[in-house]
Amino acid sequence: MPVRLPISLQNLIPLSFVLLWSTGFIGAKYGLPYAEPMTFLWLRMALVLLVLTALVIVVKAPWPGSGRAMLHLAVSGLLVHGGYLGGVFVAIDRGLPSGLTALVVGLQPIATAFCAALVLQERVGSRQWGGLLLGLIGVVLVLGGKLGQDAQDASTLWFWLWPAVLALASITAGTLYQKRFVPVFDLRTGAILQFLPCLLLFGMFALLTETRQVAWTGDFIFALLWLTLVLSIGAIALLNHLLRQGSAVQVASLFYLTPLATALIAWLLFDERLAPLAVFGMGVTVAGVWLARR
Repeated sequence: MPVRLPISLQNLIPLSFVLLWSTGFIGAKYGLPYAEPMTFLWLRMALVLLVLTALVIVVKAPWPGSGRAMLHLAVSGLLVHGGYLGGVFVAIDRGLPSGLTALVVGLQPIATAFCAALVLQERVGSRQWGGLLLGLIGVVLVLGGKLGQDAQDASTLWFWLWPAVLALASITAGTLYQKRFVPVFDLRTGAILQFLPCLLLFGMFALLTETRQVAWTGDFIFALLWLTLVLSIGAIALLNHLLRQGSAVQVASLFYLTPLATALIAWLLFDERLAPLAVFGMGVTVAGVWLARR
């Protein structure tokens, strides 16, 4: 049964989600020098499933009442976590800066708005469209500045970008699928059903395409624990809560803010520089999200 939180805590959930979600790109950059992307993600899924299974056993959390609901959760998990995380980690592993990866995936709101109107029959008002388009303009401004700094040629750019584009398509489809077929479920057992097929997916790709060697350094262990406990459990629980409480378009609009937070953190930690045009674009994006969520 959904938990009703005080209004003051409800208002903090979107900001908390943005801050936690943005650290996922940083965590990937910290850990990927020590493990290949599919191996890293397999370890992450294995660890989070151990933690969640122990929690479910202790609290005796309820499982979905039908096989159909379980199947819908598995499909949404493969899209929201499998395709999304796989694309992001491969893009960063290939050399796409973490801030730029977040920017590409941050185009999700405009894609979700178009699809939500068709698939979910959600009404997208003129103010929401204006905010989404304003946010898109801001992301393009930041993206344009970053491309000028980081891209060497068209082939290099496409080699970097296509996994991130795949991640964008996957999380857009997954968000709409979950909102349509399983908007409400127990966050503990539901997460297990979403992560389990991802464990199999990443394990298969690791066996077929990687050496599966891991350097167990302090940085890697920190990144693995952070991405498991804070992202896969904390941020995903907040995302599922937001999808339960609001429209797909409202939730997707928050993804415009994650590139901003990621770029700022990357600037602080990795000296990924921000051009004046990028800073201006960030301001435009914030204004767009504010308008879309009013």
